[in-house]
Amino acid sequence: MNFELCLSFSKLLSYPNAQVKTFAADCYRQLKDFDPQASADFEPFSNFLAQQELAQIEELYTSAFDLQALSFPYVGYQLCGESQARTLFLMKLQEIYNQQNFSSEGELPDHLGVMLRFIGTIPTPHGNPGGAQALTQHLQLEIIGDALLPALEKIIQGIENPMHPYRQLLVSLQTYLMNLVVTELPASTRQKELSHG
Repeated sequence: MNFELCLSFSKLLSYPNAQVKTFAADCYRQLKDFDPQASADFEPFSNFLAQQELAQIEELYTSAFDLQALSFPYVGYQLCGESQARTLFLMKLQEIYNQQNFSSEGELPDHLGVMLRFIGTIPTPHGNPGGAQALTQHLQLEIIGDALLPALEKIIQGIENPMHPYRQLLVSLQTYLMNLVVTELPASTRQKELSHG
């Protein structure tokens, strides 16, 4: 199980800081070990960062996520728009976060980076490790399958330039999450998903 990579991606999908190149190198190293396909998708982003100053990286982050509503990095917004449904989505996420003693640290709960950080850091409850671990994994996979993957598809489409470094990062994340769901879903559930999808 490698939900920890979600934490690495979350750092790259937050506003860039001086550690962004280190975060990218760490994520790339982990991906190479866990998911070669996602690693290949990630490589252009990693190469781009290595050649840029922080100011250029910040500018590209802003152009990808802050200037166009089509690519806002808010999962609820991508799934529901500005509607009552998004408000309910935000409230449900906050409830889940509170149950897990997780803080969105001043960001809206549906920010892509926050949701990835949650998936990457959600603790396994103590007591009944087997059953609790299965419930935790189910929650992680449900968030990925029902929220992150559909929203990611929209965000990727919202960044029109296929060579935009942050679009390449999102494609890598999408590949990783899709492969994670396929490898972690029990075979019976996976078969049911494939027959209905």
